[in-house]
Amino acid sequence: QVQLVESGGGSVQAGGSLRLSCAVSGYTYSTGWFRQAPGKEREGVARISTISGSTVYADSVKGRFTISQDRAKKTVYLQMSSLKPEDTAMYYCAAERSGWRGSLSAAEFGYWGQGTQVTVSS
Repeated sequence: QVQLVESGGGSVQAGGSLRLSCAVSGYTYSTGWFRQAPGKEREGVARISTISGSTVYADSVKGRFTISQDRAKKTVYLQMSSLKPEDTAMYYCAAERSGWRGSLSAAEFGYWGQGTQVTVSS
């Protein structure tokens, strides 16, 4: 079984930075970060392969967000910089055990954390 626990959310002013952490228990092929703002659909933000470390990002966060992992600590991070008010959302960590496809489709992920709120003020 896979369990995911996020931490690191909070409130920050535009232009600031935050780092989210996702503690992962159990074996996974890849882990992703998704976000959902009120009234909007869940959006894939970034994904990382557990084995190869390959990554994929949404266009909206490229150059600002970095996903990384510490396999020894079984933790996946999302470093967020140059934050914008439109980045405000609940951020979820998700994992899958089907294999790396390199997409940001939420349908590929069968395991989800409880979410952590990120609020960016202007």
